[in-house]
Amino acid sequence: MPRRIIAVALVAAVAAAGIAYRFWPGDVHTGSSAAHGAKIIRYDVASRYVHRTLPQTAATPAGGGNGRPLLVFLHGRGANGHESNANGAFFAALAGLGDRAPDVVFPDGAFGSYWHRRGSGDWTRYVLDEVIPQALRRLKADPRRVAIGGISMGGFGAFDVARQRPKRFCAVGGHSAAVWLRGADTAPGAFDDAADFARHDVVALARVRGRAAWGRARLWLDGGTADPFRPGGEALATALRIPMHHWSGGHDGGYWRAHYARYLRFYADALAAC
Repeated sequence: MPRRIIAVALVAAVAAAGIAYRFWPGDVHTGSSAAHGAKIIRYDVASRYVHRTLPQTAATPAGGGNGRPLLVFLHGRGANGHESNANGAFFAALAGLGDRAPDVVFPDGAFGSYWHRRGSGDWTRYVLDEVIPQALRRLKADPRRVAIGGISMGGFGAFDVARQRPKRFCAVGGHSAAVWLRGADTAPGAFDDAADFARHDVVALARVRGRAAWGRARLWLDGGTADPFRPGGEALATALRIPMHHWSGGHDGGYWRAHYARYLRFYADALAAC
């Protein structure tokens, strides 16, 4: 059987069983060319807040991780989505930062948690009180310099998590952030109900409190010119009085891979000035 078919069949079987996979062909690993010199670390977090054990992928840049700042990078909706960001393009951009490169952790947020407190668990506390402390300890990163960002579901999650503890983060970034203006327009499963959406409506929060809701963190939003989330992202940027960065493209991996270097320069600059 061809190797690609075996890999696809394996992923499908694991997803159907509801099991978080540990390693499959295509993962970036220490010593692979796709890692670009980074050390890749995998471990589990047994979460008391979401009542399950979730795999984490973390990376220290070439030269070691001790004392570096930490970037928490949240994946988008989709099974095993953290691996879709921990890829060769991301690590090439990380290597391009040289000595300014942060340590990075890619936590698992399940298929569609949207990274907020809801019926399935408190995903916010999972990130704040389990993912970050364990990553800081394992990577020996600087606890005073932490940034959070993410893709799509993770971009929304980064803003929703950071506003719960605004003094914690030096920077917050949303890349094609999954932001809706009305609860009725949200994707199935993104929120438990209308009340859940209202509790986590980051646009409404920004319109009332502005960027003060995120403390002194530097803020970033971007999205493709053809991204269906463009109206929500622009509304959030307007409320925050920050630029909405637009480049050609849609809501897909090709767009994000093309701009990882820009994203990581933003985080590196913010962490250096924190």
